[in-house]
Amino acid sequence: MELIFFGTSAGLPTKDRHTQSIALKLEPYATDVWLFDVGEATQHQILHHSIKLGRVSHIFITHMHGDHVFGLPGVLTSRSFQGGEDKPLTIIGPKGIKSYIETSLTLTHAHLNYPLHVIEINEQLELTIDRFEVSVLPLNHGVPCYGYRVKAPSTPGKLDVAKLQAIGMQPGPMYQHVKNQDTFEFEGVVYDAHHFKDADKQGPIVAIFGDTKPCSNEKILAHHADVMVHEATYIEGDKQLANNYYHSHIDDVFDLIAHADVKHSLLTHLSNRYTKEDIRRIDQQLTKTQNISFQFVEDFDDYSF
Repeated sequence: MELIFFGTSAGLPTKDRHTQSIALKLEPYATDVWLFDVGEATQHQILHHSIKLGRVSHIFITHMHGDHVFGLPGVLTSRSFQGGEDKPLTIIGPKGIKSYIETSLTLTHAHLNYPLHVIEINEQLELTIDRFEVSVLPLNHGVPCYGYRVKAPSTPGKLDVAKLQAIGMQPGPMYQHVKNQDTFEFEGVVYDAHHFKDADKQGPIVAIFGDTKPCSNEKILAHHADVMVHEATYIEGDKQLANNYYHSHIDDVFDLIAHADVKHSLLTHLSNRYTKEDIRRIDQQLTKTQNISFQFVEDFDDYSF
């Protein structure tokens, strides 16, 4: 799987950063692409990447602040002309997202050439999408705001060829049948397939957060995540100031990483008060004092896992 960042700024765009938008490529489990938040100019940012809007099957919105949704009408209408014709699209987000979409499309006389389904979150949500398990919980941002936990499907364990050959089964098409089934029949005998393969390999877990000050649901969503995407609006200075504005300070993020046992963290939503040089300097300082795996991301950065 792969995460691609099309916007990494907080609140306002800068010369170097657009506002929030993240793509999640589901390969090798599926060919679809999911978007998380659609800040202003997302449709333009995607033009600089190999991802096509026609491959986007789901869009997840964390909250209704403009830096997370202003690009949505443009993405929806452009998708009609960029491979999306007749391909269903599902949008999941806070209450109000359906009205925002309908109003934008109606007032601009826009017509989509594909089915659009909108799911509004009522406090929390559990979904299974093409064997991906998606958990949604509320955060603490002063407005309805959510975090998403995505667990990829498990894959069958590796076959124990020696055991199969011991019962007389030679390599061939039957091996694939054993790998994908709970039981199999060979020469009149029914076997438990699990005795002939390793345990299933668990799919990776990615946690993607909207804006938030620290809250208990963060630990649930991030628990043992392989990858976490989290806002880092305030990467230095007064921690209380960050929390007063319902945002996270970098110390809050590091505490979450440690308590949730996150393997690697991608920090986005950086305040426009920080220049590239500021971020590089602070990154170097933090790397010396923190024994955790993290990185500040820029527009068009990607991470495979």
